[in-house]
Amino acid sequence: MEIRQLKYFAAVAEHLNFTEASRHLYVAQSAVSQQVAELENQLGVKLFWRNKRTVRLTSAGEVLLKETQFLLSRMEEAAEKTKRADSGLIGRLRIGFLGYTERFILPSLVRRFRHKYPHIDLELEQYHHGDLIERLNNEELDIGFTFSFGVESIGSLNRICVHHETMSVVLHEDHPAAQEEIINLADLATEPFVVLNRRESPQGYHQTLQICSTYGFSPNIVHEPRLLQTVLMLVDAGMGIAVLPTSAKLQASKSLRFIQLDEHQGSHELVVTWKKNTANPSINLFLEELAVEKPVE
Repeated sequence: MEIRQLKYFAAVAEHLNFTEASRHLYVAQSAVSQQVAELENQLGVKLFWRNKRTVRLTSAGEVLLKETQFLLSRMEEAAEKTKRADSGLIGRLRIGFLGYTERFILPSLVRRFRHKYPHIDLELEQYHHGDLIERLNNEELDIGFTFSFGVESIGSLNRICVHHETMSVVLHEDHPAAQEEIINLADLATEPFVVLNRRESPQGYHQTLQICSTYGFSPNIVHEPRLLQTVLMLVDAGMGIAVLPTSAKLQASKSLRFIQLDEHQGSHELVVTWKKNTANPSINLFLEELAVEKPVE
């Protein structure tokens, strides 16, 4: 059986008239009659009782019509899903994020995107900066929300800035400088520093070194935990101080103080980043929705 034969058969069964079926199919009546006759020969059954005045389905024809309608509808559904998948309307997006700075934009963005594109599955997972960049490079993630430091040097990644972030010194409330509003980091050059692990987050580690270098000193690093939460806990325990994005305050205890660095440190970008030449068309839909949500900088 061929799909064309089934389509011609279904048209005749619908109209119970070979002439009307041929008009509906935009083909000659002889072509319809020939295809139906070939189908009957292949199956070895009569599909229609017909004479000069009437055409009606046989019992075998009724069974075949039911199966044909199911088959043709599934074919149309498959074609539609294929087109939607190619346009990105059906698919999957794996999104990585840090868990603090992007909180102001990501929840509402995800809600809007899921409402607009219900057939795109979203997988969201939190990572530290280094792991997130590595997974993007390895195509284990489609999109990442992370800081720009280290990303700009990776030629395989595209990026768009979504927010300018400030950097702060993180101190326990009992620290002598905890009540300052702005601080010169050089005044804390002799303090012990807690920095994200160099192997787990090389970009975060080197950013701290770079900031300290801007102030003319090399930090005395006493602890290199893997996780941001551990950095905050160690500072809270009086084990040292840290330099972190100000938005990390969202995860900090009330006994920690985030003191803004003075004018030397400048600003720091939160970016959405993705692999160049990606084959996933859903990424463009997400970026379009991000443009709607993106705040004025």
